[in-house]
Amino acid sequence: MTEGKIIKALSGFYYVQTNNEVLECRGRGLFRKKNITPLVGDLVVLERTEDQKGYITEIKPRKNKLDRPPIANIDQGLIVCSATMPDFSATLLDRFLVLVESKHITPIIVITKIDLLDDDELENIQHVKQMYEEIGYDVELVNASAGSDLSNLEKYFANKITTIIGQSGVGKSSLLNAIHPSLEIKTDEISVSLGRGKHTTRHVELIEIGGGLVADTPGFSLLDLDEIEAEELAMYFPEMNEIQHACRFRGCLHHKEPHCAVKQAVEDKTINQQRYNHYLHFLNEISLRKPRY
Repeated sequence: MTEGKIIKALSGFYYVQTNNEVLECRGRGLFRKKNITPLVGDLVVLERTEDQKGYITEIKPRKNKLDRPPIANIDQGLIVCSATMPDFSATLLDRFLVLVESKHITPIIVITKIDLLDDDELENIQHVKQMYEEIGYDVELVNASAGSDLSNLEKYFANKITTIIGQSGVGKSSLLNAIHPSLEIKTDEISVSLGRGKHTTRHVELIEIGGGLVADTPGFSLLDLDEIEAEELAMYFPEMNEIQHACRFRGCLHHKEPHCAVKQAVEDKTINQQRYNHYLHFLNEISLRKPRY
């Protein structure tokens, strides 16, 4: 038996990195019977065959997984937002942050296309950067066009599995091409009428960059909060989670309850009003969700 990590999944084949080689593998039929799908990032046990291929016989316990993109055991997520084309959306960024935090994945915020901003727009993005850094997030402002120096991003990759997250058209594939030009990942032009790009990444693959493994993943523009309960939501806003123990009532949702430490912090401007508004928006979305049985 050999152990390894799935680094690529394509058309029912799984490519497993062992200590010194990559083996093309199939999954055992028992996975299908149990409705289990091996994922990129999975640590697996495999049985070699005579033709130097193999069968996956066991999937080790996962510390986390994402369904879109399908990947497991992620250490961190580069949340890529564009400063323009499509316009920067703090609501969408906070939605991504909540999802990533809920999966116990360390988020890193990357805002692209800053070279396309005028002075006032750039100043606004600088304020955004400062606000998120004060919360405790790492934030990088980059120009992902060809020839840009993105060496400052490589420091995040060492000894980590990183997934790239963001809506279509924000420059995820361009970003990786700029970091690692030999990848030559296909990119498409932004649709002027829609303000977003086409999905150009067709499968999930872990690529060695900066001493770690990075997945370039399909962009998506909608995120649901189906796996998050109302009572959990504030945990995924670090500035709220830090002080919510000071609320008078256990189980405080930081909305209509009296003597709420979070609402007081918003009033005192130690919690950003816009972030709190996004929290209330997500809370309302969760409350309107149809019951699950």
